[in-house]
Amino acid sequence: MADDVRYEVVDGIAWLTIDRPEARNALNRSVRDGLWEGYRSFVADAAAGVMVVTAAGERAFCAGGDLKEMADASLEVPPADFLPLPGRNIEVPKPTIAAVNGLALAGGFALAQYCDLCIAAEHARFGITEARVGRGAPWATPLPWLIPPRVAMELLVTAEPIDAARAHQLGLVNRVVPLAELHDAAEAMAGTILANAPLSVRAAKRTVYLSAEGLHRELQDEADAIWEPVYLSEDAKEGPRSFREKRTPRWQGR
Repeated sequence: MADDVRYEVVDGIAWLTIDRPEARNALNRSVRDGLWEGYRSFVADAAAGVMVVTAAGERAFCAGGDLKEMADASLEVPPADFLPLPGRNIEVPKPTIAAVNGLALAGGFALAQYCDLCIAAEHARFGITEARVGRGAPWATPLPWLIPPRVAMELLVTAEPIDAARAHQLGLVNRVVPLAELHDAAEAMAGTILANAPLSVRAAKRTVYLSAEGLHRELQDEADAIWEPVYLSEDAKEGPRSFREKRTPRWQGR
């Protein structure tokens, strides 16, 4: 397991924890590799029936991609395996719970979105901030299935985050709790799931996604094509570069 991610199983619950709080748990290569290893371990781990995805610290669940690393690497179109997205690039038959302990932005929003359930600390905020740095969000294709399309539009085009209370009202979040209670709330939800018949739980998960599964796969390919010119644009390079240089981006629209 990568140094920036921890995977441990306690009483049948797998805990996958991003441990890079000094960088707001941003998705550098080490974190992404660790998340992949954690997801694969959970799928193969007969001792784990539910996984909680969370992060260290009190400020951020995950602030998204590491823009400094992106600028240094001149990252254009992210590869298909950039981040584990259940149902898209990895099959995860067992339930997952996001325990969001702070900011969930961009790729961090994606991590929470692609979990089956979500519990958020009261101060958590959710945002799709790619438009601020000229990057893409094809992974947001399933979002209008989770929340109203006009709210999904607002999140994407304004890049303004919403707080945990609004996310709960919209149905993006199942429960909101004080930060001090987040671990216990996730553990309690996971324990309730574990007490149920495992085959029933897995079938229930498949049933919920059944109506949208084929549509999501088809639309995801179209979304990848829509966003590819954005990833390859000069603006996509300018966004991370301006972040690294701590200045306002100069958009060219090309």
